[in-house]
Amino acid sequence: MTASRIAPLALYQEVAERLRQRIFSHELPPGTWVDEQALAEHYGISRTPLREALKVLASEGLVTLKPRRGCYVTEISERDLDEVFTVMALLEGQCARTSAQRASDADLERLRRIHADLERAADTDDINGFFEANQAFHHALQEIADNRWLLQVITDLRKVIKLSRHNSLFSEGRLEQSRAEHRSLLDALLARDADAAEQRMREHISSGRAALARIAKAKNRAA
Repeated sequence: MTASRIAPLALYQEVAERLRQRIFSHELPPGTWVDEQALAEHYGISRTPLREALKVLASEGLVTLKPRRGCYVTEISERDLDEVFTVMALLEGQCARTSAQRASDADLERLRRIHADLERAADTDDINGFFEANQAFHHALQEIADNRWLLQVITDLRKVIKLSRHNSLFSEGRLEQSRAEHRSLLDALLARDADAAEQRMREHISSGRAALARIAKAKNRAA
């Protein structure tokens, strides 16, 4: 048995996670037909756990099940991104508002530490490090807000965003812009200014969408 094969008794969640990571890495790009038989043979499993895994991914919006045509990795359009980011701005804005109201001194210190990591990554143009610190900061706010339903929806929407072939931080000037937005957001949180925290988070999310749009536009011009 090869390292890539899954034991027959493995849970379908493990299968879903392996496929999820292949989708996020674009090893299975948007629009790809999912060959159930080939995948089942590759992982050394029956089709039953594979199909259950695909249902999980379909519920997350990562794959699309088409009657009589099979399963495909979801293709996300510019309109999809516009709509998803609009909802994300609302949800993460609420998250920032709640966090500003609820954060303890220890919570705020945690945010300061994460922001320091973000600053260090920006100083060295470490896009991967900046992205990780950015994700950690947002996740920390979600934990401080302590609303599991809000967290669940945000998590699902971020999975859909990962279907985009681009990272907004690769847009020229976006890293410095994002750093400035984080500084402003942190200032609002430290001041426990709920209105400002919500507004600055919404602007931060909207700026991320605008950066992705610039990348797509540049790519279309080049093509």
